[in-house]
Amino acid sequence: MAVNETVIALLRPKPNMAKLADDPPHVQAAAQAAVDSPSGIGTIASYWTDVPLPATGTWNAPGKGGAQADLVLTAPQNGVPLLFIEVDNCHETAEELATKLEKYARFFRRTAKDTDGTERPIWRTRWTAPEGRYGDAPHPPVLLVFNRLGERNPDRTAARLIELTRHLWKGEWQREGYHLYDGKIPIIAATLENLSEHDPTGAVFLRFGRDHMQPLLEAIGNPAAWPPTPAPGKRPRVLRRSTRQRCSARRRSRPRKRQLNVRPAGRSAPAAGRSSPTNGGRRHRRRTGAPRRTPIRTCATTASRRPVPSSVQRLARRSARSRYVVRPGRTTSGPHPSVPSAPSAVPRSPMNDGRRPRASAGPFPRRSARLCAGTATSILSPTWTGPGV
Repeated sequence: MAVNETVIALLRPKPNMAKLADDPPHVQAAAQAAVDSPSGIGTIASYWTDVPLPATGTWNAPGKGGAQADLVLTAPQNGVPLLFIEVDNCHETAEELATKLEKYARFFRRTAKDTDGTERPIWRTRWTAPEGRYGDAPHPPVLLVFNRLGERNPDRTAARLIELTRHLWKGEWQREGYHLYDGKIPIIAATLENLSEHDPTGAVFLRFGRDHMQPLLEAIGNPAAWPPTPAPGKRPRVLRRSTRQRCSARRRSRPRKRQLNVRPAGRSAPAAGRSSPTNGGRRHRRRTGAPRRTPIRTCATTASRRPVPSSVQRLARRSARSRYVVRPGRTTSGPHPSVPSAPSAVPRSPMNDGRRPRASAGPFPRRSARLCAGTATSILSPTWTGPGV
């Protein structure tokens, strides 16, 4: 009787109002309400009862260890290509129902050769069902209908059954917002009382692993196919994550401003044996005799690849020429007073990296201002003027 009531609750047959013309008004009102209610799933030919599911043997002679479905529903025109239904009168324990679901899993995993010689699941040789929405291959869903006739509480039985069959129905969560149920059984539970009171489009079906009731089509499907409506003022977690990712990508793609690394000019002399801008970045060579004093310099460095302006070049040339101009009041037979002692031989100059000048035809050694136009532009203005003339 419970199986027949389940078929009626899912099928929702419509009465013929023409045959009820002579019935009392309250009967006609009830029939009219049934006609106006939403349609059910499938037709009477869409339901099979007491279908064997052989884990061993054949369809006609099933072996031991298999299950037997109370109902099998095939209604692809209503979005239910294949659904196995088990009806429980609340006499069986959760462990007994879990054993029955294990037999379902054993049947779903069994393979056999089809008429074309291809090895495929045995249930596909009799029924057809589409593949997974995201490339997975889930098993057909199983609906458990609890008829509160026995002494067992279906709420406690379902809670215990969820824990016992977690390995059969739990899917793998994907970051895109859906689950993969490859080799898993979608298990749905409902009570016959709620199913009879509401139509299959009512939210009276609980799928194992979810925390809210859903209509039948949403319960047997993938959550990404029918996304649940978020509560007012809340957004799904996936949407918040994608928003953060878009903001991060936008910040990374934004061009950065060019920063200038300017070192203020200062008066400092490098330590002995260390490199300095006056010797081309090379260390000072040791010398015998009087210690050499590195001339005071002024450095201005800017991190820029722009060419040296012409005004800067003119300033450098002017500084280089002024070093050899004989000024009044200075002797021409000795070094500059700022230098305590100069070498007696041909002097070395910081403008030529500490090397001795080459011979030239004129009265002065050939010297030039050094301008570095690489990643940094350095302008040297030493106060040492070299030997007099």
